[in-house]
Amino acid sequence: MNNFSMLMSGFAVLFTFQNIAATVFGAILGLLVGAMPGIGSLAGVALLLPLTFKFNPTTAIIMLGALYYANMYGGAFSSILIGIPGDGPAVMTMIDGFPMATKKGRPGQALLTSNLSSFIGGTIGMIILTFMGPLLAEFGLKFGPAEMTALLLVAMTSIGWLVGENPTKGIILTAFGILLASMGMDTLSGYPRYDFGSIYLLGGIPFVPFVIGVVGFSQVIRLMGERHHETKLIVDKLSIKSSMITLHDLRRLLPPAIRSGFLGTFVGVLPGAGATTAAFMGYAVQKSFKSEEPLGSGAIEGIAAPEAANNAAAAGAFAPLLALGIPGSGTGAVLLGGLMMWGLNPGPLLFTNSPEFAWGLIASLFLANLITLMISWGVIPFLVKILSVPTRLMIPVITVVCIVGSYSTSNSMYGVLIMFASGVLGYILSETGYNTAPAVLSFVLAPLLESNMRKAFIISQGSLKIFVEKPISLVFILILLITICFPLIRVALVKLGWMKKKGAV
Repeated sequence: MNNFSMLMSGFAVLFTFQNIAATVFGAILGLLVGAMPGIGSLAGVALLLPLTFKFNPTTAIIMLGALYYANMYGGAFSSILIGIPGDGPAVMTMIDGFPMATKKGRPGQALLTSNLSSFIGGTIGMIILTFMGPLLAEFGLKFGPAEMTALLLVAMTSIGWLVGENPTKGIILTAFGILLASMGMDTLSGYPRYDFGSIYLLGGIPFVPFVIGVVGFSQVIRLMGERHHETKLIVDKLSIKSSMITLHDLRRLLPPAIRSGFLGTFVGVLPGAGATTAAFMGYAVQKSFKSEEPLGSGAIEGIAAPEAANNAAAAGAFAPLLALGIPGSGTGAVLLGGLMMWGLNPGPLLFTNSPEFAWGLIASLFLANLITLMISWGVIPFLVKILSVPTRLMIPVITVVCIVGSYSTSNSMYGVLIMFASGVLGYILSETGYNTAPAVLSFVLAPLLESNMRKAFIISQGSLKIFVEKPISLVFILILLITICFPLIRVALVKLGWMKKKGAV
């Protein structure tokens, strides 16, 4: 039987009352978990895993898979409406989503853009998973430490000019983010770094409280100066119809959504990359293409690219999990543990020995994608009413959300203190003209870069040849050199008069 026939047999497994109910329940929970800062898909799946022990394996994994996938949708809600990312991938969505909702007065359109882009990216990822899952999984295995290091080096060097028009500020903040990420215990040697004698800093700076503070609580500090200003957005009578995007908006979102759908699926199958890396890559690639409005100012393209990428990555992550038994993220590791507890062994024989399970799960992702889109679209009029709440009332509400989200990840006041400190830092940086996005992005990618780079050097016994011996890493190293040298070459050409200065007529 071909893959399409197997997918149809998967839908036959899916279309039972208990499996459809599990998909709907998982999708709703995923939206709620994603919209609540500090929880994320990993905690959501881990908390609900014990509830599925009495289910049959197919129903259990369908519910958890729907929760994981819908979480990618939910993370955009709080990012767009209150400027607090629900999870890591939503950091990129906030860069354009929050300005579009607040400064441009188009919160309904911003949310719908996010939902449609997520649907398009996820659908592309699922189609590729259906027909090329095992092949993608095998290709992902070719990315060892050297290849991942080269890929992440390209990503890190592009962060500097990813956001804003001042590469110097971007590079400074990128280096600052790497420095913060290196604090704590060295995972390889066990030696403490930059702990300043504090036992709390031995564990490093936790990601979620840091992000909530830099991009969320810093907004609270800014709002304190505007607490007597009433919102000018009229959202009381906003309906689903009035939140529709125009045909012109649809034409703007389709190219980045489709492009990021393919890119996100590729990133999703890479070991350890995850949806956050995919969202960053999607936004970085869009920076290279023409947008109708500058990215960072509330551009539709800036919302579509990362949202499509992270949903495609969530779908793509199931390829190595099912075909090879290799989780691509922390959430994938929890799902893998669940599979083993249910007596299933993910790997090449899973599709042969348990086809109803494997294809039932893949079919459920298509249904979860559609259900999540419908629910997300339906609740837009209720969600945007948040923006009609007076600023003086929003300040304590957002503060509580920040505190609860930060505390929930560390179960101590340490996370809350990190959130407050990073919030003040984020406010100072934004007031002095420094965009905090490069620091957040480098903070996310630095541990992954360090881990892979050190593994590569251990394998090669300190030799740099490992980065040019294999074709994949060699290609990325060449791209890295071009990325670094091109600005210098351009400056030289401008001085020689062989190229016009950027922005010159």
